[in-house]
Amino acid sequence: MLFSSIPFLYYFLPCVLILYFLSPRCLKNAVLLISSLVFYGWGEPVYVILMVVSITVGYVSGLLIEKYRGNVKSKIAMWAGVGISLAFLAYYKYANFFIENFNAATGLSISLLKIALPIGISFYTFQIVSYMIDVYRGTTTAQRNYINLAAYIAMFPQLIAGPIVRYVDIKLQLRERKHTFDKISLGVRRFILGLGKKILIANALGELCDIYKSTSEVSVLFAWIYGIAFSLHIYFDFSGYSDMAIGLGHILGFDFLENFNYPYISASITEFWRRWHMSLSSWFRDYVYIPMGGNRVKRIRWFFNIFVVWFATGFWHGAAWNFIIWGLMYAVLLVIEKLGFMSFLKKHMIIAHIYVLFVVMVGFIIFNADSMAQSFTHIGALFGAGNIPLVSPEAVYYLRSYAVVFILSFIGATPLMKNVLRKISSTKIGESILSFAEPVCLVCLLVVMTAYLVDGSFNPFLYFRF
Repeated sequence: MLFSSIPFLYYFLPCVLILYFLSPRCLKNAVLLISSLVFYGWGEPVYVILMVVSITVGYVSGLLIEKYRGNVKSKIAMWAGVGISLAFLAYYKYANFFIENFNAATGLSISLLKIALPIGISFYTFQIVSYMIDVYRGTTTAQRNYINLAAYIAMFPQLIAGPIVRYVDIKLQLRERKHTFDKISLGVRRFILGLGKKILIANALGELCDIYKSTSEVSVLFAWIYGIAFSLHIYFDFSGYSDMAIGLGHILGFDFLENFNYPYISASITEFWRRWHMSLSSWFRDYVYIPMGGNRVKRIRWFFNIFVVWFATGFWHGAAWNFIIWGLMYAVLLVIEKLGFMSFLKKHMIIAHIYVLFVVMVGFIIFNADSMAQSFTHIGALFGAGNIPLVSPEAVYYLRSYAVVFILSFIGATPLMKNVLRKISSTKIGESILSFAEPVCLVCLLVVMTAYLVDGSFNPFLYFRF
């Protein structure tokens, strides 16, 4: 079920919220769990069983880790739980990738497995793994209430595409959380704005990207339009989903950590990854990079650690070589910055911003390609490879048609509007105007988006495939 759909907005969510707020405190997590299982099972009910089994593995493992703390059995329980969770992920997400590459290397023709990728498995697996590791480290105690742990892992606002919420961050909120009008209104505002990012900007840009990939009238201009459009599309698509998840969390009394912080204003790739998908970056840092030694080792080992982390980051996104190359590309760039390029970037900020935007765009072209060959074709088109024309009538047409969307996305990708609104609200008159105008604008925005959804327009969600 999509957040940006009529069934979710006008049937599922209202029913869940009514039931949730009418329930006594002791039953709220149970209501949240049941509604989350219904939400997840809406499209593929068979995989609800897989998720419940995964949750149970994490639950039992956590109890055993704590029971045998200080004993080798605790480590065995931790590794067994982590191993089983990652085995589920490896089977459903990567089995066919390994079979395909084994066939290519050996010339054999082993049949591919007839399995589908369970939606959200990468996200909830990482949450379960981090929970077990944190219990082993003593960062938190094991959760003895199965419903509370299951509600944390299966919680529908962040189940499908994150952010990757760690148990330690909401442990206390699972037991007791406050529901206030201010927090609910903040959540509604955040959700509607995230929905606006998704429907009005991301969907339009995604449609343009599909047009480019299916056209026969490729030009240099159209290739650049595509590269820029996809970079903005994936940002508004994913950050919009994160905004909706955080907003729903506020409505339900939870405080999820931020997942994006205007990454396109970054002046280095290092900074970009501190601002983009922050929950994933911090997960790999805390559970892979630092345990391997981080930067507290010899330089060669340090760089090896970076490459391992970014290989894993790329592979986490998808079972294809273009994702792995995408991740390793960032490993190379981060090493180059650590070797001294960062000092150059700090002295030349304009060049630094252009460098980040260009590199990220090229990276996302690789990311969105169906194969490495296709990514090379799209990147080559940026520079006129294949004797393609500089401009085509089709490119000019779509540039004009999507000009307003591009302008809105350029503004929305920076903190410009946020800073303007903050400045306006700093005065009493401005605050009064905003207190009246904001709810009116949000209602109008919701009406417009509902019209888009009723019309049945283009409405996929990119990160579902991860």
